[in-house]
Amino acid sequence: MNFPHLFSPLKVGPYQLKHRLAMAPLTRMRAAKPSLAPRPLNAQYYAQRTTPGGLIIAEASPVMATGFGSPGVPGIYTELQIEGWREVVDAVHAKGGTIFLQLWHVGRVSHSSFQPGGVLPVAPSAVPIPPELKTMTADGKVVPYETPRALETNEIPGIVAAFKQAARNAMQAGFDGVEIHGANGYLIEQFLQSRTNLRTDRYGGGIENRTRLLMEITQAAIEVWGANRVGVRLSPYGVANGSGEPNPMPLYSHAIQSLNTLGLAYLHFIEPRSSGAGRAEVNHQNVPSAMVLFRPIWDGVLISAGGFTGEAADAAIAAGHADAIAFGRIFISNPDLPRRLRHGFPLTPYNRATFYGGEETGYTDYPVHDGMAPA
Repeated sequence: MNFPHLFSPLKVGPYQLKHRLAMAPLTRMRAAKPSLAPRPLNAQYYAQRTTPGGLIIAEASPVMATGFGSPGVPGIYTELQIEGWREVVDAVHAKGGTIFLQLWHVGRVSHSSFQPGGVLPVAPSAVPIPPELKTMTADGKVVPYETPRALETNEIPGIVAAFKQAARNAMQAGFDGVEIHGANGYLIEQFLQSRTNLRTDRYGGGIENRTRLLMEITQAAIEVWGANRVGVRLSPYGVANGSGEPNPMPLYSHAIQSLNTLGLAYLHFIEPRSSGAGRAEVNHQNVPSAMVLFRPIWDGVLISAGGFTGEAADAAIAAGHADAIAFGRIFISNPDLPRRLRHGFPLTPYNRATFYGGEETGYTDYPVHDGMAPA
């Protein structure tokens, strides 16, 4: 067997996994329109990538109507969306898999065309995304991002409440747990980082205040699920969507040490080398490794993602840098990825042009390997 460390058992929260190869959350923009509910095609896609005792982290799902920044992403705040996700969860459970849902609010990484009433997106402060980065409007035009509207202090409890209700909705849909999306320059990370958080209230200023929203949202999810079925995703040293903290170590050390006291199911990193990989092919050089930097201050299960090969994943687990590795892009084109890595079968390359939107092409039409040993 190839990669014995990757294919060893692991307990995540109350769940006994049979291997340590997880499917990363991947935005695919194929929900039903206009309901933004998952549909049978989505259930087929996730079922194809399920293995007995394997962990899937389902794609980021906005917790409220103001949390969208892309077309066709599934939500988790209406009954239709809950029903759609239930079909996905049932398909994964039928094949013996474990599935968490990633809870999302994009904050300023949006456009007024996605917002109810055409209002501006919200953020901790009215700091625009750099103009060289562009977004797509709801009608398909490529434009610069708008300057967001700063949230009022009295609006922030409503954001926390929306995450808590989404956690309840995920439970109603049958998920095994939830992951809080605190990475990639979205709303929670906008609050964390000093370049996007210029607030002077209890949610801004020092590091403890800037981590407050992350902790309140995580605690809200814990009140629904219990700590051992809640995960958090972070991207220290990341640069996605105009993010980036000038000195990440104090901020992320404080955030991770604070989360460490909660007894979470796992902490999930996006490695800095792959930050922004959703937009383009990236492999940032001369950047640190999040898992190596922060493993010493994290006592629980640590999952890392971003540019791993089978060899690198096995080595990271063997060295104790991570407990599991999440694969993203290569899981798109290899629905049987665990089997291929375990048996040394060749991998099918992915087609980036079919990542976002569409129907079966580039989604459910990638074949499984025929099982013949490589020549």
